[in-house]
Formats: sequence, C-alpha cells, structure tokens
Amino acid sequence: MEKRNVSPVLEIFRQLNQVPRPSHHEEKVADYLCRFAEKLGLEYERDANNCVVIRKPATPGHENAEPVVILNHMDMVCVSVPGKNHDPLNDPIEAYIEDGWMKAKGTSLGSDNGIGLSMALAILQDDSLVHGPIEVLTTTNEEDGMSGASGLSPDFIRGRRVLNLDSEDYDTITIGAAGAYLLRARFPYIHEAVPAGFVFRKLHLTGGHGGHSGVDINKGRINANKELGSFLYRECMYMNVVLASFHGGEANASIASSATAVVGIKQEDAAVFERYTQEFIDEMKEKYHETDPDVTITIEAAEKPNHIVETRAALSLLSTLHQIPAGVIRMHPDLEGTVMTSNNIGVVRTEENELILSLHTRSFDYDEMVRLGESFARILQNEDAETELIMSAPAWQENPDSDFLKLVEKTFQDKLQFSPRKVAMHFVLEAGYYVQKYPGIQIACIGPRIVEPHSTKERVEMSTVENIWQVVTELIERLA
Repeated sequence: MEKRNVSPVLEIFRQLNQVPRPSHHEEKVADYLCRFAEKLGLEYERDANNCVVIRKPATPGHENAEPVVILNHMDMVCVSVPGKNHDPLNDPIEAYIEDGWMKAKGTSLGSDNGIGLSMALAILQDDSLVHGPIEVLTTTNEEDGMSGASGLSPDFIRGRRVLNLDSEDYDTITIGAAGAYLLRARFPYIHEAVPAGFVFRKLHLTGGHGGHSGVDINKGRINANKELGSFLYRECMYMNVVLASFHGGEANASIASSATAVVGIKQEDAAVFERYTQEFIDEMKEKYHETDPDVTITIEAAEKPNHIVETRAALSLLSTLHQIPAGVIRMHPDLEGTVMTSNNIGVVRTEENELILSLHTRSFDYDEMVRLGESFARILQNEDAETELIMSAPAWQENPDSDFLKLVEKTFQDKLQFSPRKVAMHFVLEAGYYVQKYPGIQIACIGPRIVEPHSTKERVEMSTVENIWQVVTELIERLA
C-alpha cells in the first residue's frame, strides 16, 4: 500500500508550537486556525468560547458520503522545569528529536493534543486525499474544565461519526473514558503579624515524576502537595508552626511533582523541627524509592516575611491536604489493571488574601464520582473554604461492536498488521458531552504513543506518529 508522507504533519506541529496555547488563553491559537482555513478558502465558524470548526467539502463524486468529524482540542498543559525562564503566554515550545522520540527543552511538549490537531489540519490541506464531507472541530479548555465542549451549540457540527485523535496509546482504540469532577477551593485569610521570637525556614520538595493525573495515577507517584501539606499539618500538632506561603503543583490535571512552603517556628524549636524534617525526608525517600527515586526536600533559612497567613486559614488548608486522598481510590471491578476512581490534588497557591486549592476527581461511575466530589466539598466547607465546581464531565462508553469501530479496527489491521485493543481509559475525554448533545454520534479515539503527558518529560514516539498518520488517512478514504 502507498505510504503517505508524514512531513506536513510535523511541519504544522512545528508551526503550532510557535503559538502560545495554555488552557484559558486560546485566542492566539484560535486565530491561527481561522487564518489556516482562510488560506485554504474553507468555511469555518468560531464560537464565543473560541472553539473552531473548519468544513471541507467532499471530493467530487463523494458528496453523499456521511460527514466525518475529526476532533481535537487546541489547548495544552504548560509546565516547565524549575528555573526555566519560560512564559507560556508568549514563548514558543522548543521541540527536538532524540533517539526516535520528540521532546521539548525544559517544558511540556504539547503533543497532547497538538499532534492530533496537526494531523487534522494536514488532512484539510491535502487535495490528493479522497474524502467525504469533513469537519475539523477543535475545542478549548479541554485540559482544565472542558468548557469549550460543554458550551458547544447543538448545530455546531453536522457529522455523527467522530474520529478523536486525542489519545496517548498507539496500539489501542479508546472506546470509553472516565468522567471528571473538578473542584476549586478558596480559603480567605487576613494578614497576621509575625510573632516575636520566630525564625523561618523554606521547605522545597522536588524530584517527583509528576505526570498525567489520569494516565499515570496508578503508578504510585508522590503527590508533593499531599505529602508536604500532611507533614506540616502533623508538625502543627506537635509544635507552634505558622505558615507564610505554600505553592505546589503545575496544573489541575497534573500530579504535583514539587511543592514549596515557607514556615515559621519558635527559635527554641528550630533544631527539633529540622530533625523532624530530616526524618520526613528519609521517610519519603524510602516510600517512593521505586516510583520517584530523585525525590528530596531541601530546608534552608528564609527571610522574615512581612506577615503570615492567618492561623485559622493556614490550619484549614493543611488539615484539608492531610485529610483528602491523592491517588487511586478504587480499581475497576471488571477491567483488570484499570483504575475505577481516583483523586488528584493538583494545585495549591498562596494569593494576597486567599489560599487556592484544586481537586480533580475521576471515575467511570458518574454517581460515585459526584458523591466523592461532594464529600470533598463538605470537608472543605467544614474547614471554612469557599468551593466552586468547575467541571462535572460525564463518563463515556462506546458500543464496541459498532460498524464504525469495526472499520477503524480493520484499517489498523490492513495498514499496520496488528489488531488494536479496545480499551476504556482513566483519562477524561470530551466524548461524554457529545453523546449528550448530538444523538446518534459514534466516537473512536486513536493516536500515537505519547509518554508522560502534562509533564516536562512528555515525549512522542516518532514512528508511531507516522503509523497513525497512515491509519487516519486510509480511514478517511474508506469512510468516503
């Protein structure tokens, strides 16, 4: 069979990584998509949430084929290594290829979902491809609330066969995804004067692997917010510890790989506190020696701050971090090795007059997920926090025996000589919203092999990009 050149996909991805596109800031990349459509003379729409659909008419003679929707999201999780001077609102991603993998210099790569989006755009500009009517739908804020998908109008797309290219598992067809419950909490506080006789220490927990809070949640990795917060809460029970600041985590949907807190203790307790901290370091190294072998905590003298966080609010935050679990809650009873329900403590921030905390709960059981999320909200409210529900996304399960999925599977077999597994994944996809909005819709999700998405170790295997490109282009022609 003829092998289609993957170079246009890689060139578009290179262009895409010059365009800043963190969640909630997709205006520039939406502009890029609209200009892309205009250059090709294609019809497009852009809604109030900056979601864009580009429509390409069928190849002559194939106008009666059922429309195909190619679905991706335009935003990415932007994280960088400590000390990296990178502004995600303005700076490009510096990608490079090493030993058959594409990586980024000191940041996340944006292959989730930039590679899939690049494939969709390459299809739009390829006039040699035989196809039916095509709609390339690109949504916003998929990584941090899915407000783009949830806000789509019922007539934004016409097709009911959807090829979603937002997958990280090369040898699979994803036919189900967990739901998501994203909760944000605010602990208001007033500034308190620094008590007399206190000295301050900066604790910096680093070296966690981090990763995607759906894909990697079952790997037992350290959640820096959970561990550092729980340690400080226990210390508050032993001695008088005050909090000046707490910052941890990179994104709501990422496992927190690092966290930093500035705390104060009485001068006479400093040596004891430092000894307890060393014991905690040893405990963490032992607990996570397999999953996070580089984890460590540094403790150093810190300057006296202008003020501290009100004691009540500080204790409420640390108590919450101590009480609420991070990681796997329950494994799936029917799908071996699949996580059923999990929770991630994504981000902790100290603002001028409030402490911010985010929780990202996932489950294949929507009712269980909501009950768990609501129980966390009650814990937060009991700690005098103000809570806001950002997202309650439904889970999704496709019919594994549909003709559409059989065609996707057959295309894998013919082009790549293997049968992909049909799996339900613990990451969250927008598919649940589409099932609700567009009756009769069918969805198959495929993609190249992406490792460690949502982290600075994110990388994509180049051979799988080329192979998935062969599957996608062949499938488009077969659907015509």
